[in-house]
Amino acid sequence: MRVLFVSYPAIGHVFPTIPLAWALRSAGHEVLVASAGDALEAANAGLHVADVSPGFELEGFLQSTAGELMARLRGPGGVDPMDGLRLFTHLNDHLADGIVRTADAFRPDLIVFEQIFVSGLIAAARLGVPAVQHNFGFARGTQLRELTVSMLGETMARHGVAGVPADVPVIDIAPPSMAEPERDGWSMRPVPYNSGAVLPDWLLDEPQGRRIGVTLGTASVHVNGLGPVQRLVAAASAVDAEFVLALGDVDTAALGELPDNIRVVGWVPLTALLQTCDAAVHHGGAGTTLAALNAGVPQLVLPDGADRRINAEAVRDRGAGLLGTAEDLDAEVLGRLLSDEKMSAVAREVREEIGRMPSPASLVPRLEELAAARHR
Repeated sequence: MRVLFVSYPAIGHVFPTIPLAWALRSAGHEVLVASAGDALEAANAGLHVADVSPGFELEGFLQSTAGELMARLRGPGGVDPMDGLRLFTHLNDHLADGIVRTADAFRPDLIVFEQIFVSGLIAAARLGVPAVQHNFGFARGTQLRELTVSMLGETMARHGVAGVPADVPVIDIAPPSMAEPERDGWSMRPVPYNSGAVLPDWLLDEPQGRRIGVTLGTASVHVNGLGPVQRLVAAASAVDAEFVLALGDVDTAALGELPDNIRVVGWVPLTALLQTCDAAVHHGGAGTTLAALNAGVPQLVLPDGADRRINAEAVRDRGAGLLGTAEDLDAEVLGRLLSDEKMSAVAREVREEIGRMPSPASLVPRLEELAAARHR
């Protein structure tokens, strides 16, 4: 079976699909990932990748074509769903030609499309092959898919597609206790993937005390700056714990002289870091939120746009962590992360729930059956 994965051109969207791609490869199927920009990082997971738009750079493209729209989406207030739809429609239309061209050449038996990138569904309709939607977090994708498709009439017409199926299986990686079930949903365990690395010795050693992992993801820190981290640094010396700042390729000079209990590491695999932590502080990205839940640690989520408030509310409502803002970062709230036994118990409970969810490998037979049904 030949399976084409189609994703929004960003790491946070393509990474959640990699465990399923691995499962299909391990079962002997041929897999190709079609995307652009930072999502080409999927090649470092050992997967074949097609660049559907060589030279594409997401941030530059968005600023040049939808700057005002992006400013609203990244604002501190609530997100207007129509702004998100317009952005998704814009990106789908821009990359659809390359995705359809790749699908025509690869001739897949099945297309798996990440929930925002419905151009994969258009390519499947054009080829007459089944498609499966792959969600990446707590935002529900079915209505989003339907609304985005409704705004892509010209794109579909350009590729000879009159319409797409209304009923599409949805792979849902959100723990069932934390999100409403998707229509036609297939539950699948979220297996965190954040690229491979040679782990430093300190990460393999047993921590000498309590530890809090801190990250702002792959995009937020470049857009919104280090404000939350500056607040955390100011409070850290009053907290009996080590803080590990995993901020990626970011200049941290603006943080000034750091307390002895802060370790700046640049980038390390988040999964490996959180396994050594007692709590996490982060921006609310879906992958980061699920990684903390997989680790079974309480989390303080500081959402800063996009779907991040949805993720933060899911954590808060389940009792597995706190929802806050940069202004809330003080020694008291950080201390609560470490001392609230009920919150810690709920975080461990969700970790156990995730462990009971169907593995990516267990879904392979269902995908095989879906593809085989086309030939009957």
